[in-house]
Amino acid sequence: MRLVFAGTPEVAVPALDALIASERHEVVAVVTRPDAPAGRGRRLVASPVAERAEEAGIEVLKPNRPRDEEFLARLREIGPDCCPVVAYGALLPKVALDVPARGWVNLHFSLLPAWRGAAPVQHAILAGDQITGASTFLIEEGLDSGPVYGTVTEEVRPTDTSGDLLTRLAFAGSGLLAATMDGIEDGTLQAVPQPADGISLARKLTVEDAQVDWAAPALRVDRVVRGCTPAPGAWTVFRGERLKLVAARPLPGEEGLAPGDLAVGKNHVHVGTGSHAVELLWVQPQGKKPMRAADWARGVRIAPGERLGAADVR
Repeated sequence: MRLVFAGTPEVAVPALDALIASERHEVVAVVTRPDAPAGRGRRLVASPVAERAEEAGIEVLKPNRPRDEEFLARLREIGPDCCPVVAYGALLPKVALDVPARGWVNLHFSLLPAWRGAAPVQHAILAGDQITGASTFLIEEGLDSGPVYGTVTEEVRPTDTSGDLLTRLAFAGSGLLAATMDGIEDGTLQAVPQPADGISLARKLTVEDAQVDWAAPALRVDRVVRGCTPAPGAWTVFRGERLKLVAARPLPGEEGLAPGDLAVGKNHVHVGTGSHAVELLWVQPQGKKPMRAADWARGVRIAPGERLGAADVR
């Protein structure tokens, strides 16, 4: 099939690579979000998908909105058979969905109908799911509600961050998306409507969602830190400033600390929660690079009685 691939971030690149490598299909163009400002200089930078497509000599389309007439005219001119999608980042209007004869097929990083929405991997970790996965489905106008072609499962490991899990799903899902294209071309794969039961929504997480509540149980604190890493980044407050929490681990049986209270040793930093303590492993103070929590504690010279989350952010 002639394919137009739609995607934007790094997580979409493995799927693009898998389709480029396919001997059965031709990626004739890529649709991605417009260049965005990045870095201290805020200069415009092309998306990872755009960079990979340009390396491969593939035409890149960067519409401000996928309903722009200039983009739609070019899409009709290209005439794709199917448009595979991975984390494109914009809603597709019906006028665009109607262009390819075999539709737009999305690779979504959950086992639908669980975790429909923008942040499925983060919500799977926050909810304590033990198994998640990826699904390919035919895009319709509803939110991730179209019929499903196929799935692949993935175990959620006890120490997984959302970044760790998403990386594994990106590679596992790339094979699923390529196989889905093969099945659509062969006519051997039929999309099955999603069940009405088991629907859950995964809205985009905000910075406020990522603030750690030390009165919550240690298990919840651990999930927030892992689920919000690398983005939006779990955080707490120390001396009126945000302190980013990069890595932590629960300490079952380690009790006696009130929520937010600190116990600092030569090589460890323990924090009280609503249940047992957690150990901070890596933190990132404002304006600095990530560092070992014990090194941070030595540098700031924590005084007796100081605690985390005790004041408003300056």
